[in-house]
Amino acid sequence: MEKAEPVALAGALQAEGLRRFDALLTGVEKYRRHPQSRSLADAPVLWSEGTTRLLDYRTGHDPKAPRLLVIPSLVNRYYILDLEAEGSFLRWSASQGMAPFVVDWGSPGAEERGFDFTDYVAGRLESALEAVRREPGGPIFAIGYCMGGNLALALSLRRQAEIAGLILLATPWDFHAENPEHSLMLAEIGRNLEPIIQLFGELPVDILQCFFSGFDPFQVLRKFQNFAGADPESPGARKFVALEDWLNDGMAVSAAVARECLTGWYGENTPARGLWKIAGEPVLPQRFEQPALCLIPAGDRIVPPKSALSLANALPKAERMLPSAGHIGMMAGGKAKPLVWEPMQAWIGARR
Repeated sequence: MEKAEPVALAGALQAEGLRRFDALLTGVEKYRRHPQSRSLADAPVLWSEGTTRLLDYRTGHDPKAPRLLVIPSLVNRYYILDLEAEGSFLRWSASQGMAPFVVDWGSPGAEERGFDFTDYVAGRLESALEAVRREPGGPIFAIGYCMGGNLALALSLRRQAEIAGLILLATPWDFHAENPEHSLMLAEIGRNLEPIIQLFGELPVDILQCFFSGFDPFQVLRKFQNFAGADPESPGARKFVALEDWLNDGMAVSAAVARECLTGWYGENTPARGLWKIAGEPVLPQRFEQPALCLIPAGDRIVPPKSALSLANALPKAERMLPSAGHIGMMAGGKAKPLVWEPMQAWIGARR
């Protein structure tokens, strides 16, 4: 660099910057014009209340089939678990003799904008669990993905007698285990967003998207630059579009949940400190007496592995697996089946 001629270097940097920016815009335009769209129909609704639905993915009514209550995050749509016919965890589980049910939270309506975590866990999730209990089948396993894992844990602690086992997928717990400065930054941003939260009664989805982008600010640039050179007819391109459509179909969260997540979880680290409460009772994983399986993707950039490992270490009867995958790829990637789905099936089968 010291030997470079300044004018030539500036010209080279400008040319490279324009090339990358052109690739970014080309990739975005190719994505926008791609004909791929999700065509899978929703599964039948078993139960609903407000904007929350419980979808039934069973293909039969085997009285011995293990029943799976699958709980996704409040901020992302459930269908990352049913993205494509050949890449659907829920449909695959049903084909393997299990009875899967998934919670579809929906965007907060007038009622849900006043919800806190207690309303979701002690209200909606307990009602969903009752709906599953009324159906024929074997033992019930709660499966939580990302934030859904926190909700699944809280539900399972309240209803231990009905839950045969708990499976946690990329579930955060100790928010200061890795890069606490980043967590504290998100908490401070959340405090500064209070006027917006008060105005809307929720944290809008577009702002949530900015938060997720902040975990890896250059990922958006890289992925669309790479997509610019992809064959639009290739399976990889179609999968890219399907995932992007899902990512762009996120949901707002209620004001109380936004505050608890940003200020409580990220800022004060309330879960790991035993201060996160549901209906006035702390959510303490060490009190969960049933078997648990924690799947912690080694390449996760949304939930740092150390954050999820702290929860596995706190559960008395937890087994842990660290699949070589990312946060989304662990459930929707090309290797999700051998890395995650099949180990889960084997773990459940051993406890039927």
